[in-house]
Amino acid sequence: MIQANDPSLKTWLEVPEGSDFPIQNLPFGVFRTQSNPAPRLCTAIGDYVIDLSVLNFLSVFDELDFPPEVFLSSSINNLMALGRPKALQLRNRLADLFHEGNTEIRDSAWHYLHPVEKVELLLPVQIGDYTDFYSSIEHATNVGSMFRDPANALLPNWRHLPVGYHGRASSIVVSGTPIRRPKGQTRPKDEEPPVFGPSRQLDFELETAFVIGKETALGQSVSTSEAEDHIFGMLLFNDWSARDIQKWEYVPLGPFLSKNFGSTVSPWVVTLDALEPFRVKGPEQEPSPLPYLQFQGKKNYDIRLEVAIRTAAGAEKTVCRSNFQYMYWNMCQQLAHHTVNGCNLRVGDLCASGTISGPTPDSYGSMLELAWKGTRPIDMPDGSIRTFIQDGDTVIVKGFAEKDGLRIGFGEAKGEVLPAF
Repeated sequence: MIQANDPSLKTWLEVPEGSDFPIQNLPFGVFRTQSNPAPRLCTAIGDYVIDLSVLNFLSVFDELDFPPEVFLSSSINNLMALGRPKALQLRNRLADLFHEGNTEIRDSAWHYLHPVEKVELLLPVQIGDYTDFYSSIEHATNVGSMFRDPANALLPNWRHLPVGYHGRASSIVVSGTPIRRPKGQTRPKDEEPPVFGPSRQLDFELETAFVIGKETALGQSVSTSEAEDHIFGMLLFNDWSARDIQKWEYVPLGPFLSKNFGSTVSPWVVTLDALEPFRVKGPEQEPSPLPYLQFQGKKNYDIRLEVAIRTAAGAEKTVCRSNFQYMYWNMCQQLAHHTVNGCNLRVGDLCASGTISGPTPDSYGSMLELAWKGTRPIDMPDGSIRTFIQDGDTVIVKGFAEKDGLRIGFGEAKGEVLPAF
């Protein structure tokens, strides 16, 4: 039987060199076209979007016994609710249909195959609740060094639990959606009254997010050993942040208007099964966490991440290169902590990693760190400089894992900044 994760598998579709979407990836998304505006499920190979609803109509999934409404949904939630094993069956069947030795559906390709530039990719998940963590020790140390004592940059709780907060799900948008510069209160000078207006310190935060695919009941906890059963897959995530608004508002309850105006996700959910070859060991945790946060095996992933800024005039520069493997607290620990008090999970809930910074200045995952609170401006190719994000800038987040010639990517999460109303 064909296995989607077989690294030797080839497809009869053309896949450009360096593509994020070889036949081994087969992520899930939602799309529509001008001729058919109804949202439906899709996957990707190379530069093609594959309409899963048409394939289901052609009866190629009959042996899998999927409810037909799964493929005609406006989100992948119904597919995720069937469980990771069912999704793996679907990916294996797709790998069978599209491997180079199978001619079963080649002659009908015009029915279900769309060039990616001809479709509109939609938000893939109906997000019920959204939690943002703060799990990169490099990022937490950098921020603590800037705003507190560099010798005691981490707060006392940081090495003992995955710090997190609940964010706004309704303002999470798919890649390509513009972001409006937020307005709010700031206090530019200490000991002076606050002022109101557009944020002057708009920032990106390089993150990933994982999607819940298996619910729990209120009062139920999920252990670190059970967590991956509940995690369907991952996306890229840009948690836009207004640093000047945040600085004034965050005491005592944390971010509010500085975060809830928008976050950007990539349109493809890459399954944990597709990422299996890229597992790595995470950083050593000292002191050893409490028993409910302890885990066995490799729980981090070697996912290369980068952020580029494109100016309104089209000048583009990659300003950051980081890696998901730097995460101090892994996804299993995050989910175990999230549910240890009995908080219930629902299919479609989204959990973001928090800013992913690496150990070197070029791997810092935010402008706050890259330009070090504005003291180290970044030179752009057109001669301009950046300390924070300007109106007209487009921030582009990309990510992929690569090993032994196999590349599994996420596409991109991009958004242009529009002026405040």
